[in-house]
Amino acid sequence: MKLAITYAILALIATAANIGAQDFFIRVYSGAYDVLLSVAIGTGVGLVVKYVLDKRYIFNFRARSVAHDGQVFTLYVLMGVATTLIFWGFEFGFHYLFGTKEMRYLGGVIGLAIGYLTKYHLDKRFVFRDKGES
Repeated sequence: MKLAITYAILALIATAANIGAQDFFIRVYSGAYDVLLSVAIGTGVGLVVKYVLDKRYIFNFRARSVAHDGQVFTLYVLMGVATTLIFWGFEFGFHYLFGTKEMRYLGGVIGLAIGYLTKYHLDKRFVFRDKGES
């Protein structure tokens, strides 16, 4: 139960980083492809934040080297492709259906919640199975 609560809190932090980065980008840039670019930037920010938090606080993972950390991060990103498609599907779907940034962000939050739940199981099984250094 403690792990589930910790994971939920860290997912909220990563979600806030993602949506916050999107909102910041939209506030400073309103040109061509602004929504698409904001979602891509938010995805990148959220990905890095979530990786650092999951690695440390969920999986207690310590890489053996910078190269090992890079390999693990690459695998983490690959496991996130499907979950990112879920997140983007909800965010862009809400954007298309409702046409407001608030509803787009709500779709993003819903998509991230579903994606993070799925991603935990993928990461546990495929990414962080080797704890690295103890």
